[in-house]
Amino acid sequence: MKKNMIIHACPPVAWENMCGAMKGAVAGALVFEGLAKDIADAERLAASGEIEFSPCHEHSTVGSMAGVTSPSMYVHIVENKTYGNVSYTNLSEQLSKILRMGANDESVIERLIWKRDVLGPMLKEAMEIAGEIDLRLLLSQALHMGDECHNRNVAGTTLLIQALTSYLVQTSFSTKDKVDVFNFVASSDYFSGPTWMALAKNAMDAAHNVEYRSILTTMARNGYEFGIRVSGLEGNQWFTGPAQVVVGPLFAGFKLEDSGLDIGDSAITETYGIGGFAVSTAPAIVSLVGGTVNDAINYTKKMGEITTTENPNVTIPILNFQGIPTGIDLRKVLETGVLPLIDTAIAHKEPGIGMIGAGVVNPPMECFKKAALALAKRIKELEA
Repeated sequence: MKKNMIIHACPPVAWENMCGAMKGAVAGALVFEGLAKDIADAERLAASGEIEFSPCHEHSTVGSMAGVTSPSMYVHIVENKTYGNVSYTNLSEQLSKILRMGANDESVIERLIWKRDVLGPMLKEAMEIAGEIDLRLLLSQALHMGDECHNRNVAGTTLLIQALTSYLVQTSFSTKDKVDVFNFVASSDYFSGPTWMALAKNAMDAAHNVEYRSILTTMARNGYEFGIRVSGLEGNQWFTGPAQVVVGPLFAGFKLEDSGLDIGDSAITETYGIGGFAVSTAPAIVSLVGGTVNDAINYTKKMGEITTTENPNVTIPILNFQGIPTGIDLRKVLETGVLPLIDTAIAHKEPGIGMIGAGVVNPPMECFKKAALALAKRIKELEA
């Protein structure tokens, strides 16, 4: 990555159109990288045209919420051993006042520095010892243990740190550093969340650029627009509509008008078939995003109406081990009027504040109509 580049949650967006959370994250990243002396200087630099902004998905990457990733940040690397493609995602900041939600005060910058100097290098050394970890196996186990692997990651994080522990303790870092890393992971269940995003992108990228295919390979949102990509339309063709309001409970002290619009690359989990599509595996998530357990079961069944198949390797116990609904079909969305369901966090609309709640959201139908017209045109070209 170039020194003056910041990548962010898709689809493409210019600085002047970025939402508050993304602007806050960009400013914090510029301070972290030493390119700006403070937040005010960072905002000036970001608006100057000297910083190159680019969407994560166009760099084989996914990022939670604002998705802001800068050159000095460590990333998880996930390889699709069947198809050979690789995907990346930045390391979790956990769930406190964090950059990906738009927060950028001194505590946020200090955490980013610690991740750069301790957490990232320790994980790198541990993985050099381990060689590889089978994430697909861990994902399937996590769903059987009550996660949907988008907003609930209690089991997934437990399984991932369990797989890493023996290698982490073998690293050359001090006992204090190792204790700090384990305490950091224990501070929130979200540690494994970005990893499942990279796994999902890995799978969906392998399905991209297949002629005639109407399967969605990407859903992403940046707090300004919601965008999709379709398998049969090669490259980075984005079909967009306005970002939507996320409906769900807010933390004490916040009200609806404080909420930013839908944001983040994490909808790649739903594109793959987990998250909102597998919410029936995670009854405990209901208290966070709203609704009932029966609602959660019905959500998963409803998503089966717009997908092409079920994934037999990742199953849902409460539905007699049915595979997760997989392969959102553009045509089925238009035929049924059923929109994909995404469960997600809510960031404050202003920069520098952070997460204020969680809920559920649907994409705008406009994306699918635009994509359908483009796909029909492409099919005509192929058949001419």
